[in-house]
Order: sequence, then C-alpha cells, then structure tokens
Amino acid sequence: MKKLTLILCLLVSSIGFSQQTVTGTVSDAAGNPIPYVNIIEKGAATGTTSDDAGKYTIDVSPNASLVFSYIGFESQTVAVGTQQQIDITLVEGESLSEVILVGSRSPKRTATDTPVAIDVIDMQEVVTQTGKIEINELLQYAAPSFNANKQSGSDGADHIDPASLRGLGPDQTLVLINGKRRHSSSLINIFGTRGRGNSGTDLNTIPAAAIKRIEILRDGAAAQYGSDAIAGVINIVLKDATDTLSGSISYGAYNTNADGDFPAGTPNTDGNRLDTEADGNAIGEDQNFDGGSVKVTANYGMQIGEEGFVNFTTEYLSKNKTLRPGFDFRRGFGEAAIDGFNFFANASIPVSENTEVYAFGGRNYRDTDAFAFTRNGGARVVTEIFPNGFTPRITSIITDNSVSAGVRSILASGWNVDVNNTWGKNNFHYFIKGTLNASLGATSPTDFDAGGHSLTQNTTSLDFSKYFADVAKGLNVAFGAEYRTENFTIFAGEVGSYATFDTDGLPITNPATQTQPTDPLSGELRPGGSQGFPGYSPTNEVDRSRSNLSFYTDTEIDITDQFLLAAAARFENYSDFGSTINGKLAFRVKASEAINLRGSVSTGFRAPSLAQIYYNLNFTDFQGGQAIETLLSANNSPVTSSFGIEALEEETAVNIALGATAKIHNPTLSS
Repeated sequence: MKKLTLILCLLVSSIGFSQQTVTGTVSDAAGNPIPYVNIIEKGAATGTTSDDAGKYTIDVSPNASLVFSYIGFESQTVAVGTQQQIDITLVEGESLSEVILVGSRSPKRTATDTPVAIDVIDMQEVVTQTGKIEINELLQYAAPSFNANKQSGSDGADHIDPASLRGLGPDQTLVLINGKRRHSSSLINIFGTRGRGNSGTDLNTIPAAAIKRIEILRDGAAAQYGSDAIAGVINIVLKDATDTLSGSISYGAYNTNADGDFPAGTPNTDGNRLDTEADGNAIGEDQNFDGGSVKVTANYGMQIGEEGFVNFTTEYLSKNKTLRPGFDFRRGFGEAAIDGFNFFANASIPVSENTEVYAFGGRNYRDTDAFAFTRNGGARVVTEIFPNGFTPRITSIITDNSVSAGVRSILASGWNVDVNNTWGKNNFHYFIKGTLNASLGATSPTDFDAGGHSLTQNTTSLDFSKYFADVAKGLNVAFGAEYRTENFTIFAGEVGSYATFDTDGLPITNPATQTQPTDPLSGELRPGGSQGFPGYSPTNEVDRSRSNLSFYTDTEIDITDQFLLAAAARFENYSDFGSTINGKLAFRVKASEAINLRGSVSTGFRAPSLAQIYYNLNFTDFQGGQAIETLLSANNSPVTSSFGIEALEEETAVNIALGATAKIHNPTLSS
C-alpha cells in the first residue's frame, strides 16, 4: 500500500527558462563541514545534498531561493540573486539547545542537559518533510517512543486514534499544552483496540499548524506532574510568532492493489472494482485510489504593545474512507471518513515590567463516518429494507473545547509566581446510519441518534519557582498546588436506538405481556436497538464527578559544574479513592563537554478515570463471525460485583532509567 501526498504551499515563485549554477559549503558554528544536508530550490522540485566534505552544487532558476535543512539544526532560506557561491553556517536548532518546559522546572535546562530523556520535535520540519495531516500521524513518524494506529469496526476507537508512549496505555501519558494539563477524551476504548479499557487524550483535536514544537519526556513523571504520567509527558508548545501569515493546502490519497479472500459484493482480488450495497455505501465503481484527504491551514500572529502577542490558527480537514474488506462479515473495513474544523489561539499581554497575562485555547469540531460489521441475513436483516444485507455506519459529532488563562509574575524577592485556570470539555455524540431496528420490521428508520458521552475537566494551579545562582553551582526550587474537578456523563439516545419493540410497535417494558416479533424465515426473535451500535438507554445514563487536591515540590541543584542532582515529591488526594505519595530522584554527570551520563528512579501512579469506573453499554460482539449480545457492565454495578470483581484502585509503577547524550563531530571532516 502506498500513500501519495502532494503539498501546495502558499508561496509565489518566478518561473524562468535559464539556469544558474550555485556552489558552496555547509558547516556548523564551529566550522566543521556538515555532510548530507538537504538543499532544495524553494517552490520547485530541484534539490541536492551536500557531500562528505559539506560541499554542494545545484542548478537553479533566476531569482531562486535555496532552503538548507538538516535534523538538529535550524533551517535557513537564502535568496540566490546573482551569487554563484553561497557558503552556509547552520546553527543548532531548538531540538538541541532550546530551553525546554517539560521534565525540568529550571530556567537553565536544555534537552541535552536534563537528567532524563526528552525529545524536542520542531513541528514545521516534520510537517514539511512528511506531508502527514494529523498530530498522531506526525508523532508516529517523528518520535521513536510514540505509537498510534487507525482502527476499524471498533466503535468510538474508529473516530479517535488510540496512541501510546513507551508501549504503555494511552491513558498513562500525560498531555500538557504550554505546560498546563490537557483534558482527556470521554471515549473509553473497548474491543481489541490498542489501549483497551483506556481513555486517553485526543491529540488530533489540536491543529498541527498551531504548534511551535512538541516536547516528549520519556520517563516516569507522576511525582512532578501527577496522575497519568507513568509513561511520560507530551508537552505541546504553541506558536508565538507575530507579523507573519503562513498557510498550506495539502492533498493525499492511498493507492492500493490489495490481495485477499474477498466475498461477493466486495472488491475483486485486484482491489479495484467495487460493487454496490443496498444501503448505498459507496462500493460500486472502479477505484484505484481511496482515503483522499484535503487539509487547508492558516496561521497569523500580531504584536500587542512592545512585547505582547496573539497568534491564531485555523484548520480545515476533509478525509474520505478507505476500504479494505476481506471477510463476508467485514465488507466495510477501513479508516473512517472525517470532516473537521479547528481553531486555536495563543496570547500573552504584559501588564507591567514583571507581570503578564496569558491565555490559550480552541475548539475542534469533527464529523466522522466509520464502518461497522456487515449484517448478511437472519433475524437482524429486514429484507424489505435491505434485501442483500447491509453494513451499518457509525458516525459521530465530536466537539472539543478548551480555554486556559493565567497570570505570571516575578516578585520583588525574585520568586516566579504562576496562577492558572484551565477548563476543557470533550463531547462525543453518536449517530448510526445505513442501519435499522429489526424489531420494528419494515417500518424501521435507517438512521438513529444513539446518544453519547462527555468529559469536563477544570484545573486550578498555583506554582512558585526561583533559581538561586549563588547556591553551589546553581539551585532551582519549585513547589505548588493544584485543584482539579472532573465530570463524566453518558446521555441517552432516541428510543428507537436502544428499545426492543413488540408486535404492536410499542417499546417492550413487560416481556410477560408483550410479544417480541420474529423473523418469518428463521423463526428467531428480532432484536431491538440500532444495528452496528445500539444507543445508550436511560439505564445507561451516568452523571458522576470527583475532585483532586495535590501538592508538589521539585528541586534541582548543580552540585558542581559536572554533577546535577534532582528530586521531586507529590501528594495527591482524590475524593473517590484516597491519597497517594510519589517521589523521584535523578542525576546527570558531564563526562566531558560533549558527553553526559544521566539516570533516574521514580515511583508513579494513575488514578482510574471516571469513564473506567462508570462506563456501561449493551452492544453486539462478533465471535467467530457470529453476533453475540453482550453487556459491558460498569465497575461499580451489582452485576460486576456478583462476579467477584473488586472496585478499581490506582495503578502503580516504578521507573528506572539510565542513558547518555552526546554531541559528536567527526574529526575527519575538519579542515
């Protein structure tokens, strides 16, 4: 399978017919040549790379601009003009030398200088080089410890990609934006998906065009940041650029020649010809490409006063389904379709020399459409509506809103103070289409409002920090408190989405006096509820809340120029399951100016989410191709306890890490 991607940047370039030869050398700040640097003519297909000695030659059009890029260094764009020789010095990018925000609260710490492993990803570089359109896909490409994959036939997991860090569960990675806790999705993954039983953060609600860089802490950090940080922390740093308008238009599609055992009514083994289903699902024409996606982005920032700014990002995404069927009961198999719109803003306004007010947040809207399992016959199929069976479609409207605001100030004593409140809500509403309620027979509608779920989270934090330059070789002390509230709800759908109706067309409330209809061919009872995904009923409804109060301290001291020691501790108390204390110790030793040795040991925890405790649903599971009615019972229900299943408790972990960082220059390349 191949994915063909075309990126059209909003750039204006001149077209000429004559060529100009440019030569030169690419080196670093120390004067060492850099081999294999990517050199392209901006807005054209012309490109080359530097050789082992950092030298290059390229033919360009008149008035061209050359773009020099290399991993770990900042890209440079140079106008050629009449120059025939252009020597370039690349400086190390923020991936190596930028002061990081995650993993250390010290204002002096860079990615290679921390006692724990941190990846810093320049989003502009990744977006330009990969052509991927969603954050999960971009991180899958750029971050070695990050994994995400698309699902099919897995209910809500088709619409929100489960993602994980260091091979652990999606809900064991804490996500921050500008250093502030991001709310989780209301979806809990079920069936055989990645992160089964987990409810993680939906990274795709954040537009890639709004992101300056992403910092990934690959180390247990519950003692520093609290619950969910067992696997590590992903911190998203938003753009703060001003007086710049940027944007892009991209298109991509899959080209496949899939092999498989395709039943009648699905693609032939060459994967190109598709037949038509009775429910109107588009599988009826010659098709070499599918999954076509269009993404349009725009980002603009403007200055407020001398040092303030506000930066806005909008993003539109439209992506078609992919179709990869291989079994009679999975004639609709592949990635979901998405139509979405994103808006994000980031702002900071100084109100005095030492105080600023800041805010950021946004809104994400997605209309998604995914395949469920195929219904080929029996009591589940009403032939008057779908004579050849049908493949239901689970569609959803996902809205995700967030806003964070705070005040940062430096007191006369030198202490930094940050007071912040962050609110976020994820709402997931199901609509089932191309389906039916078999108990209603030929009078059944073919689409239903199936209800859904939501999660709201509000976090208020107070943080203090100060750097003491005269203690040893430098001491940073940080401490603070956080109060968080969460609310999880399940709301019911329309009656037809969950009810079983009697022969008179009335919802069955008393099976002893009401007759359930039967299939005239098989004699089996006709089941109720919308096929593919039965709606949430009033008995499934949930409205549960809890609160959390925590205190932390986090210190780092450079005992000598070579030896750094860090320690952190955190106390948390939950209103629904109790208290926990966790700690962390870390060190870094400078073996030389270029090599650091580092390690850490920490304890971690994760509180069970409200969704994990209270989620419940009646659904249809397929086992060996046979449909089985299944009850997913809440953890706190009498049904669960009757099987001897105890109440969920916190997850605990011990993390031990040891590693090294190095900046290595090849001496054979030096002149």
